[in-house]
Amino acid sequence: MSIKDFSLSDYGAASWKPSPVNRMMASFAVDFRDGVDSNLGVGYVNENTIPSGLILEAVQQVLAQPDTYRLPFNYGGPEGSVNLIASIRKYHLQNRIGGLTAEVLDRLRIIIGPSGATSLLEGAAHVLRRGIVVTSDPMYYIYCNCLERLGFDVFTVAEDTDGMRPDLLQEKLSALGPRKNEISFFYIVTVNNPTGSILSNKRRQAIVVIAEELSRELGRKIPVIFDKAYEDLVHDVTVEPLQSPLLFDRLGQVFEVGTLSKILSPALRIGYMTGPAGPFLDAMVQKTSDVGFSAPLISQEAASWLLDHHVGRQVEKVRQGYREKAAAVRGWIDEELEPYLSACCGGRAGFYFYVTFKNIETAEGSPFYTFLARTTGDPDIDGPPDNKKPRVIYVPGEFCVHPQGDLVEAGRRQLRLSFGFEELARIRQAIVYMRQAAEFALAKTQARSP
Repeated sequence: MSIKDFSLSDYGAASWKPSPVNRMMASFAVDFRDGVDSNLGVGYVNENTIPSGLILEAVQQVLAQPDTYRLPFNYGGPEGSVNLIASIRKYHLQNRIGGLTAEVLDRLRIIIGPSGATSLLEGAAHVLRRGIVVTSDPMYYIYCNCLERLGFDVFTVAEDTDGMRPDLLQEKLSALGPRKNEISFFYIVTVNNPTGSILSNKRRQAIVVIAEELSRELGRKIPVIFDKAYEDLVHDVTVEPLQSPLLFDRLGQVFEVGTLSKILSPALRIGYMTGPAGPFLDAMVQKTSDVGFSAPLISQEAASWLLDHHVGRQVEKVRQGYREKAAAVRGWIDEELEPYLSACCGGRAGFYFYVTFKNIETAEGSPFYTFLARTTGDPDIDGPPDNKKPRVIYVPGEFCVHPQGDLVEAGRRQLRLSFGFEELARIRQAIVYMRQAAEFALAKTQARSP
């Protein structure tokens, strides 16, 4: 008698096959050749922005002050380090982050996640009921893919350079009809990944108002989770001071998820959620407890010390670095790729550009993709099997748009280019390879034409 394989949960059955980003990260970790291949895909921060010396000093300071930083190598509490929570609060007040005041923050609660901001988003997906999640298109593909494997229905609304369009949001909500009752929560990225669009203050308020009206219509609060992972990295000095959506919250339904990964170090694994106290945050703290408490206490205490002593100079250094890189990379995109593009956005915050080609597909298996992956089958392009020519990793737009959304066709001609990890010389060469890939793709298209 044959024996069946293990019985997996619905999530397990949806997860045994790696997601697109899982495959990409695995490829990067396994066979990426430093100094040869170029990573314009995986969204690693630039190594030069990580204050390694200050982190070492922070750990030493924590260990030298046991009365302030108790038992830093032991377990921490599920809500997070008291010191770190106080430091995050002070950081927001001293730097006027989002326009939040002491009066507003006194009404709110801050909790620390077990492993960065994504762990808090994953936690929210476990404690909120299954249903429809409203988000933008293009979408943050890592989280949205996770949501769908967990059984949620991702419902996307197209954005423009100012973020999600409230007029389209209203239209799409109306078109849902009775299915509006299935809405679980809104998930809004304030500096969108992949596009780099910055959600304007006017639209932040409009989205909160729409969610409030929907909550009153349905007779229950609809959580609105704003992911501000890249908001500390707004480096375009012409951008208006951004307001926290918490300022517009009248029902107690708005939450922000922040991170120290982009301004300090991803390895510290510090993500935090700010919002009104209540059953949702209570459940989030219990979820953190269930997975082993919040982030390693030594990381939390070191992050607290860094926020208290060095964050101002560190943030400005990081912003300046990405500001300079963004200007240089945009110049090379215009120089090398402009004839082939119909649109290019991003570069004002974070470290992404999102480009749309006129008539060149970027999806996996396309001529453009295979040229940069060196998998065309032509040895003159690919190089020998054991010594491939330099490869370029990027995120195809097909990963970033929802397969049932309005942007599927455009997504096949789009890509996200990260200028975070690599240094400028390698980025410039990679963009030259992209221009060569575009020429190769067009030649292939013309060869197929009758």
